Parts: sequence; structure tokens; C-alpha cells
Amino acid sequence: MANLAAPLGRLFLAILFILGGVGKFGDLAGTGAYMQSAGVPSALALPAAAFELLAGLAIAIGWQTRIVALLLAGFCVLTGLLFHHNFADQIQMIMFLKNLAMAGGFLTLYANGAGAMSLDARKA
Repeated sequence: MANLAAPLGRLFLAILFILGGVGKFGDLAGTGAYMQSAGVPSALALPAAAFELLAGLAIAIGWQTRIVALLLAGFCVLTGLLFHHNFADQIQMIMFLKNLAMAGGFLTLYANGAGAMSLDARKA
């Protein structure tokens, strides 16, 4: 089970970003409008979609895991602060805490690496 924990953990962390990136590509206008409503330039919708998709895939396959995990940890904290800061709304508070939990998972990946079943381990 220990050999499966690392790749499954990476996949569980990555799936949100893979699907989120695909979804953003499917509705760049809607994503841009949502971002703009939070005071973030809508022009960042395409880069955000690309980052989420590519970073999610990198984590899933264990490629450049420490670097990508650190970037995703920062992304989670930043997006939580920008989009989920209304703590009077319980759903927004839960979404913010979800972002912090994801950041914690990514920091753990940063600290420990991708594990034996990864592209990082193959090249080492």
C-alpha cells in the first residue's frame, strides 16, 4: 500500500487542477468574467487555465514535482485569498479552508518529493 499512496495522493491532488483547467478552457469568457468580478484582470483566464491543466498533469505523473508543488501551494493560497475571503459566507469559508488544505498537501509534496512511482524517480 505504501508504494501506491504517493501516486494516488498526487492524483487526488492533481485531478482538481486538471478538471479545473479543462473547464476554464471550455468557458474562458465565463472564467474571465468571474475573475473580473473579484478584481482580477480577465486576461489572466487563459494563463490560469493553462497553469492549472499543465501543473495538474505534472503532479499526476510526478514530473518536476517539488517545483510544481511549491507553485501550486502558492496558487492555492493566493486564489483562496482573492476569491474566497468572505468568511461570513460559510461556503466561502469552506472553500478557503479547502484551498489551505490543498496548499498543505502541496507543501508536503514539496518536502518529500513525488515518490518511487514518478517521472522524477525514473530520472534520478
